[in-house]
Amino acid sequence: LTLPYFIQSNLRMATTRITTALPPNIDITKAELAYGEHMLPKLNRQLQDETLLTRQRALNALCDVLHNPEHVSAALKVGMAKSLKKLLADGDGTVRWKATEVLFICSNHAIGRDSILEFGLIQPISALFDDKHDDARHMSHRAIESVSHTVNGAQGIVSANLIAKLVEKLKTETDDIKELVLDTLHYCMKVDTDQALKAGGIEVFTTLLKHESWQIRGKAARDIMDISFPLDGKKTAVKVGCVPVLVSLLADPSSHVKAQAAGALMSIGITTEGKQESIKAGAVDALMSLLQTDDTDDVRLNVIKAITMLAEAPQGRKQLAEIVPILEKIHVEGGPMIEKVTTTAIKVITWKP
Repeated sequence: LTLPYFIQSNLRMATTRITTALPPNIDITKAELAYGEHMLPKLNRQLQDETLLTRQRALNALCDVLHNPEHVSAALKVGMAKSLKKLLADGDGTVRWKATEVLFICSNHAIGRDSILEFGLIQPISALFDDKHDDARHMSHRAIESVSHTVNGAQGIVSANLIAKLVEKLKTETDDIKELVLDTLHYCMKVDTDQALKAGGIEVFTTLLKHESWQIRGKAARDIMDISFPLDGKKTAVKVGCVPVLVSLLADPSSHVKAQAAGALMSIGITTEGKQESIKAGAVDALMSLLQTDDTDDVRLNVIKAITMLAEAPQGRKQLAEIVPILEKIHVEGGPMIEKVTTTAIKVITWKP
């Protein structure tokens, strides 16, 4: 006689055997959370526990809990920033990694970024740039990059004298960390370019222009544009032979790279020396060709700006005269920004002494 399924199931449940399996939905890698307002104070106490497993489980739980901005604020009120600062120097690599991940999650919120600056956490986080564990090193760069998005955060990184160290890391780190470092430097150079110039930033960025990754090539070109805004940056870019490499990137397969390269040439070409070096490297022909073959807005905008710079030189203006009809056509088809830059470009190209 075959019993119905639901009866068989009930009989199995009625047996006296005790299973060794854990209850469903229980994650042994995370600490059990207390209810309500007791949750974060308990986790904070566990972060200070002498047992390694307890600290690890508390950090894993925090990585989930702190995605809620309200919990970030409450965690800071119970003194969790001080506990995390201590864990950044913990002897266990997993603890250092997870402590940095918690701070990275906090840095995605305004109150978290302010607390990282208030409690002086930039230096302890940056100490993990040299950590032997890849995960801890990667997460420390993510946290610093996130902090750099605000002016105060970028100023804090510059004040901590980390720019030279970040530039040096571009020579040795893995590609994913190089991207984070280039982003961090991009935001920091909006605040201060002197440290990056003194650290040899342009030389390192120029080397990365030849990198196999289009993301790194694009970000390196963007950083050259940032660092060459001051006069010293423009002079250094010409001196180290950056211009010919940027001109070669105008034929890059990636539109993003082409746009950033054109932007960097525009910035360097503001000086007479920069114009002459760009024209000598064949920038005029490359820019005219790019203007006709790539209709991406970012590419067109930066190309037209670069053309305007080079048209201020007599030799450049003479070569660029033939593209005035093309600029007039783009002026009609483009949006407000394109209209503005094409109007300026046509005025400069058609100017008569």
